[in-house]
Amino acid sequence: MTNNVDATNNSEFPMRLNKFLAHSKVASRREADELIAKGKVLVNDVKATMGQKVEETDEVRVLGKTKPKSYYAYYKGRGVITHSPAEGEVDIATRLAKDYGLTHVAPVGRLDKDSEGLIILSNDGRITGPLLDPEHDHEKEYEVLVDKTINNMFIRAMGTGVDIEGYRTKQAVVEKNPKNDRRFSIILTEGKKHQIRRMCAALGYQIQSLKRVRIMNVELGSLKPNQYRKVVGQELHSLLKKLEVD
Repeated sequence: MTNNVDATNNSEFPMRLNKFLAHSKVASRREADELIAKGKVLVNDVKATMGQKVEETDEVRVLGKTKPKSYYAYYKGRGVITHSPAEGEVDIATRLAKDYGLTHVAPVGRLDKDSEGLIILSNDGRITGPLLDPEHDHEKEYEVLVDKTINNMFIRAMGTGVDIEGYRTKQAVVEKNPKNDRRFSIILTEGKKHQIRRMCAALGYQIQSLKRVRIMNVELGSLKPNQYRKVVGQELHSLLKKLEVD
């Protein structure tokens, strides 16, 4: 079986073949390189080579079927490492393999060790860049508990932007929890390292718990730590459309 690849609307020709396949939404650049290395990509009926460039008029074909794409919403528990665990630490991939035999997907993005909540798992490399690029302004929502009573000045500052070591954070949507004066929710469109913790610390507050409950249109819902569910149907369609990979 062969799959013809349509030319993109990109005018940057000649274009590297892996970039062409990524722009054509066939595979991520890494996956494209793997396909090329395995001899599964033809350019004008000739086996492609690594680093090759193509013109807009070239016919590009991929042999065989690419692996099915999978998408999951996963609840990372507190104390679990997202990537690259040190000795004695437990990471998401190890837990997934041990508890569920799930080995074909990986976390997209990070959530620090002391935080918990939603992580998207997938084997679709196309979504990584669009999902993590702060220029795309994709929403991520968190529920936070701090060490003392929240005042209106704190809410206003968190929403308008906080200076963290010379960088002023973007505007955010912040709401105080009406049932607990030490809890609030915050919706960010950026993801600096330990951003919410650093924002709170700059205002004299320490975080006691931090949970991510939403990434774009995907919600944590009723999942418990180390549980997952498939992202399918309209939820998946909306996610991929917003990431412009559908």
